[in-house]
Amino acid sequence: MSKLCSVKALLDSRAMESFIDQDFICSKGLNAWKILCPIPVFNVDGSPNKAGKISKVVDILLRYGPYLKRMLLAILGLRKQNLILEYNWLKNHNPKIDWSTGKIKMTYCPLCCKGDHAIYKEQTRQKKTELHIFDLCRRTLPFTPGR
Repeated sequence: MSKLCSVKALLDSRAMESFIDQDFICSKGLNAWKILCPIPVFNVDGSPNKAGKISKVVDILLRYGPYLKRMLLAILGLRKQNLILEYNWLKNHNPKIDWSTGKIKMTYCPLCCKGDHAIYKEQTRQKKTELHIFDLCRRTLPFTPGR
């Protein structure tokens, strides 16, 4: 069953991965996939992150205006943030940001500026590719469903 919920995201040009908060996932009742080989997380200075290792991921559909993207997000205790979008997300979608109001427009995004039909077609193709990759990972990596 799909769940719809709103979330504020932090756009972090220094993050090398996108993350979602553990408490947010629990509060919304979203399903997570447990990974058997936890991934260590390090701070910019090289020290281990206090939130610990990544041991779960969640498969979500992120929507912002006309922008729609399926993402596999690492779950981590973020405390003050619910969602952090990484540098590559910023690079790939190139949003127009009004820093004085905090508003974001996807006017420069090559996927979002094609028009509704083209967006749907591209997202369907991308979704099939991502599902195929995710399925291959599940068959070859030690993922197990759970919380």
